Amino acid sequence: MRRLVSCVLFLSSLALATGCATYTQDLDRARSHYEANRFEQALALFRVLEHDTDSFSLPEQAQYAYLRGMTDYRLADLAPQGTGVADPRKGYRDNARHWLGLAAAIEKQTPGGISSEQKNRLTETLADLNRDVYGGAETLPEGDAAPDAASQPAAPAAPADAAEPPAPTL
Repeated sequence: MRRLVSCVLFLSSLALATGCATYTQDLDRARSHYEANRFEQALALFRVLEHDTDSFSLPEQAQYAYLRGMTDYRLADLAPQGTGVADPRKGYRDNARHWLGLAAAIEKQTPGGISSEQKNRLTETLADLNRDVYGGAETLPEGDAAPDAASQPAAPAAPADAAEPPAPTL
């Protein structure tokens, strides 16, 4: 009888241990939803995990922020156009910019959490989202604060016979 009770307790604890998902498993499940274009399900899991992101390692935090931001970015394209404050597209894009900026900051501080392909996508997507905030002005060439005199066109030369202006008549 004692042996039966210990077997039942062991099997129960084993079932409970395998039945409980860890945060990393939830992140993997959310990633698989994202990769399968099930963005609503992915976002639901990301929102549940948001309060527990401090339980992740820094590379996992970078992955969480990247995937959360990209999920919001994808949902912005699928959301209906609203007006003013009730514009879901703007809300998704604002959230995407926040999370992707956080992912970039974590990756800059602790490289290795985001793949090179994801970094390229992150850079392109943040550039698109930043245009919402900063506008789409052309940027100057790298390192130039203002065009230098050598790159500006020269003023047209004055004709040789017009070297001196005519004297005023009285």
